[in-house]
This record gives sequence, C-alpha cells and structure tokens, in this order.
Amino acid sequence: MSNILDQSAADLADKIKTKELSSVEVMQATLDRIDQVNGTVNAIVSPRAHEACLADAKAADETENKGPLHGLPVAIKDLANADGLHTSMGSPIFEGNIAQNDDLFVARMKAAGAIVVGKTNTPEFGLGSHTYNPVHGTTVNPFDPNKSAGGSSGGAAAALVTGMVALADGSDMMGSLRNPAAWNNIYGLRPTYGLVPLDMPGDMFSHQLAVAGPMGRTPRDVAMLLDVQAGFDARHPHSFEQPLASPQLGGDLEGMRFGWLGDWGGAYAMDAGVLQTCEDALRHFEALGANVEHIAPPFAAEQMWESWVKLRAWANAGGKLGLYENPKTRALLKDDAIWEIETGMALSAIEVHKMSHIRTQWFTKLNELFAQFDALILPSAQVWPFPKDWTSPSEIAGRGMDTYHRWMEVVVPASLVGIPALNIPAGFNESGLPMGMQILGPRHSDAKLLKIGARWHDACDFKLCKPNLDVLNSNTEDLNSTKESTCRFRP
Repeated sequence: MSNILDQSAADLADKIKTKELSSVEVMQATLDRIDQVNGTVNAIVSPRAHEACLADAKAADETENKGPLHGLPVAIKDLANADGLHTSMGSPIFEGNIAQNDDLFVARMKAAGAIVVGKTNTPEFGLGSHTYNPVHGTTVNPFDPNKSAGGSSGGAAAALVTGMVALADGSDMMGSLRNPAAWNNIYGLRPTYGLVPLDMPGDMFSHQLAVAGPMGRTPRDVAMLLDVQAGFDARHPHSFEQPLASPQLGGDLEGMRFGWLGDWGGAYAMDAGVLQTCEDALRHFEALGANVEHIAPPFAAEQMWESWVKLRAWANAGGKLGLYENPKTRALLKDDAIWEIETGMALSAIEVHKMSHIRTQWFTKLNELFAQFDALILPSAQVWPFPKDWTSPSEIAGRGMDTYHRWMEVVVPASLVGIPALNIPAGFNESGLPMGMQILGPRHSDAKLLKIGARWHDACDFKLCKPNLDVLNSNTEDLNSTKESTCRFRP
C-alpha cells in the first residue's frame, strides 16, 4: 500500500496546496485503504461511490484552494447530518433516512475543502461507549478485532488510526470522543461547551452536556479541524468566537503544573494496569519540563455521578420523548434509551435544579484548582478494550456496575461542567491494547491543551504504535501486532 496515508492530515493538506500531492492521489489511497480494512473493522458506513469521491477530488485539484481542509477525505459521524447521506443514528427508527442538509459544523468542513467519503459508525443514538447497532453492526478495534473500538465515536477513531480518513468529527456527551480516542491511540478534543456549535433540535438553552469536536492522528491535525468547526453562529445561543488554536501550538511546557487525579481516591474502579500505564507515561511530562503532582479527590465523586445521571437522563428524555410516546417507535428503542427517558421523565423541576446546583459547586471548585494547576489529568477509560460481543462491562476489578454507563464514570468531571478535555495516547498493555489520558483545562483553554498535546506528540515515536493493517486485510482475528507495549520517547 502507498505510504501517503502515513502522513498527518496537516502534512497532506500542505502538500495538496503546494501541488506536491494531488487530491486524487490522496483520495485513491484512501479508497484503497477502505477497501483493504473496512470489511474487518466496519468503521465507515453509508459510503459514497468511489467514482463520486474521485470526481470531487479531481474537482478539488482543478479549483482554487478553499481552505485548510482542501482535498482531504473525511467521514461524518452518523449522529450528524451530511447532505445526501444516510443518517440513521444507529437506530432502526431512522434506517433509510437521507439527510436533506448539512449540520453547521459539517457545512464548515465542506466549505474549508473537505471531501466527505461516507459516515462513521456509532452506537444507537450514541448511547454507550461501544459502537454497535442493529443498522450497521459492530465496529471493532483495529489493534484487536475481537475487541471494542469504544464509542460513541468508535467508527471515527477506528477509521482514523487505520488511515481510512485524514480527519474525523466526533461528539462527546459522556466521553464519546475521549474513550474511543484512547482505545485507538489517537487524539480527540472535547472542546469548551459552545465553541463548536452543535445542531440540537428542540431546546437549545437547558441542556449543556453534549458537544461536537475534532479527532486526529496528531494534535496539529486536531487544532486544524477545530479551527474550521469552531466559531460564533447567531442561531446557536451558547456559541462564541475564540482565537484560532493552530497558531498557538508553539512553546514548551517548562514550569507548567499538572494535577494527577488517578482513580479519584479509589472512587473509580480500574482494570489492572490502567493506572500504572498512565503513571508510567506521566513521568515523561517531567522530562518535558512540567511538574506532575498527585492530588487528593477535590469533590465527592458520588455527588457528581448523581448530578450527571439525572441531568443526562433529563436531556435524553427531552430529546427522545416523542419516540417514546409513539408505540411504534418505542418498540424499536433499545433498553438503555428507554431507561434514560423514563429516568428523566420521573424528575421534578426542583430535583433538576438541585442537580444543576451540584455541578455549579463542582465548577466553582474547579476554578480554585485551575488557579493552582495548568491542567488536571485522569485516565480516559477505566477498562481496557473489552470483547466486541459484550454490551458493556458488568464489573470492574470485582466492583459491580449499576448502570450501562457506570464503567465510564472517569469522564464525568469534564463532561458535567463543559470544560475542554484532550485525550492523548498513554501506552499499551501486555496484550497490545491502547490506553489514553485526558488532560482537563479551564473553559477556553482549548489551544493550551492542544499545545500540551503537541509537545507530548513531538516527544513520542508513534511509528510502532499503529495497528497491523496486513493482518486486518487478511480478515483474521488473530492480530500479530508489531508495536511495543508502550510508546517510545525520544531522548
């Protein structure tokens, strides 16, 4: 296969702009890669015809450069609309639904020159961090096809790490962008709430949990896509302008202070090896000039969890009530969706107020922490990628999980209050499965987090940290990986 796709999206964009590469060359390599591995991984769904994609690439080569994504192949997560493509959201209720327009951030990506090759797979309605649904099936982990790719942006993450797309959008309500990024050894940014306007039918004021954001193989790629997706739009009440991230990636980490929260004092159950992998990786931040300090749990985890579960259920009930009230569509909802809706419906107005008060208290405490630390760090997941045939882990380290999403509790501290969080790769376990860490910062620190990620990436040798595409192409589930158990760092 061509080594074109071993390059970052930013490098590909630069070479297309200078005519060192053509968009057609990049597109042909991309389509060949999809043909090579997607039959095993199942990350790209509702693909456009190869001829149409190549025609768009040819047109890109013959026209003036539109912007930073000009000529780059992308795929859109199947929770968002891309004009003319299937938008099922992984639900049989919407199977066959063809989008009649682009969501705002998709339109911005196209306006910047991106060429959409299809959609990326997601769990039904994006519920849960395992990408399977009755419409498109299961997306598997490219590092071990027996395992989950995570979710709900599992299709996006798997497509990125295998080179089936140059860039990908993700969305993140409860770690849906960070968890799959961690399990696929890539980068993903949950941006400050409102930075990337998200099309949400219905109430646009009350529910401030879900965000859309960029995913990429390097922090520079993530910053490039963020700068396209982000920005004020008068139709979105929480949107705002912020300086571009890409020009702010320079500089070192000398003197920065990072707070390591680990397993939150034992509140978050962890698979064996997760904490050790992250703590081994953290030592490299010190080599880059930063100080890492272990800090005690700053807030009651159970309070945050109660607030999260109820506010999330309230949001799901508000958005999906019509589907629940219609007997025909209710019969097609998965049990997790019904549980979310019924839990939300049972809440009183004063209880919602109390839950929002808890998140306000946590946000206040965070502001105090960010006066002392440049960033806080946590694992991006509590478990290693689990078998693809599971729905979710029922226990972690002997501790039972009381909901379908309790095993993802470690992502709640950022999600509950709308602060930015960047997943960075942390290494691999003895079975060759990836893990990541999430770097949390105060609101509007998106560029600073990407700068931290860029220095991290500069120090890493990721050439040995990619899935074995030849094995994926053989359609076997016996993955004989060639990567090392941890990322190597340059001296």
